[in-house]
Amino acid sequence: MNIKIRLILMNFLQFAIWGAYLTSMGSYLVTVGLAKNIALFYAIQGIVSLFMPALAGIVADRWLPAQRMLGLCHFVGGLFMLATGYYGMQAGDTPAFGMLFGLYTLSVAFYMPTLALSNSVAYNALEREGLDTVKAFPPIRIFGTIGFICTMLVVDALGYQASYAQFFISGLLGIVLGAYAHTLPACPVSRGGNRKSLVDALGLKAFALFKQRKMAIFFIFSMLLGVSLQITNGFANPFITSFKEIPEYAGTFGANHANALISLSQCSETLCILLIPFFLRRFGIKRVMLIAMFAWVLRFGLFGAGNPGSGVWMFVLSMIVYGVAFDFFNISGSLFVDKETDRSIRSSAQGLFMIMTNGLGATIGTLAAQAVVNHFVYNLPPDTSGLVVIEGWTHCWYIFAAYALVVGILFALIFKYKHQRTDI
Repeated sequence: MNIKIRLILMNFLQFAIWGAYLTSMGSYLVTVGLAKNIALFYAIQGIVSLFMPALAGIVADRWLPAQRMLGLCHFVGGLFMLATGYYGMQAGDTPAFGMLFGLYTLSVAFYMPTLALSNSVAYNALEREGLDTVKAFPPIRIFGTIGFICTMLVVDALGYQASYAQFFISGLLGIVLGAYAHTLPACPVSRGGNRKSLVDALGLKAFALFKQRKMAIFFIFSMLLGVSLQITNGFANPFITSFKEIPEYAGTFGANHANALISLSQCSETLCILLIPFFLRRFGIKRVMLIAMFAWVLRFGLFGAGNPGSGVWMFVLSMIVYGVAFDFFNISGSLFVDKETDRSIRSSAQGLFMIMTNGLGATIGTLAAQAVVNHFVYNLPPDTSGLVVIEGWTHCWYIFAAYALVVGILFALIFKYKHQRTDI
């Protein structure tokens, strides 16, 4: 089979596993009385990302070929995800937080390293075929987002958005990819002295970049903007679904199929990747990052103003804006780090960027967002009317939008960078 097709299948499954639960898990937690713990289930992804990918990378570098490490992680992670679903099924409407969270955490701990491992496997396979990874990989990677969208829609269509069944779908796909990964081209291991240490893998050497004012400011703002990354993944589905409690919106498509609506965000993400080279060349990293920051303002603000009825266009626009908010920040920031750092610490600098954004930033953001949502929504009396609940959600989204606006204004004032049209 053509290597590109094989890697497309790998990427499709890689992100289909994630898409099965990432945007709908919040609704399940609300259904089983764990609404106040939504942030912990999302924050744990950032916490394990601080060390698990590095540890898995060291094992893959030294002892176990990356394709086998990828398969092992997916197999073990898939088993724990199946166990999460099985426990949810057995516990019914009253699962214990500790058991559900523990099983889920173990699954995520093995899944998060596969994001980097799958890239390593793909790069190795393409290089073995003599292909240019810069040109060949992006079209392959797009099928990962397509896989994410497909399982989102399947979970929606099957009525599993608020069910433990979403974990079964994710776990089964994990087992399938765990087996399939062992059929992929073998990756080399380094048994000599030229191997990354734990310090290198964790990106700790790159902390020396904080001595440079420009890079220190960039990494600090990366963390501050990273706060926004997981908020809608955790709370958008419960928010949109809560409109079903209002008779006016109970029968609307959006209120009953939140995942289908949210999937437009991933569609936008796929398309916006193609815009990044043009925007970077034309406007430079500072303006592109500012575009991302103010896109987050719109993302949250439109959620606060919209509804699944006459205001559904605002939800749709929020989904479209997400592609700009997410891609212009993550991918452009990564390219900036690659350009501005010395080759000797370039990998470590990328690790530091991930720690500041998807590690510290996203973890702090989801926990802080949970506190806000608890105050305005989940601490309301059980008999509170649907209109009052939505009003509480509106306050939350406007607070998140205000935060992103403040970060954007401060970044514009503090971060100094003179763009040259040929920089990137």
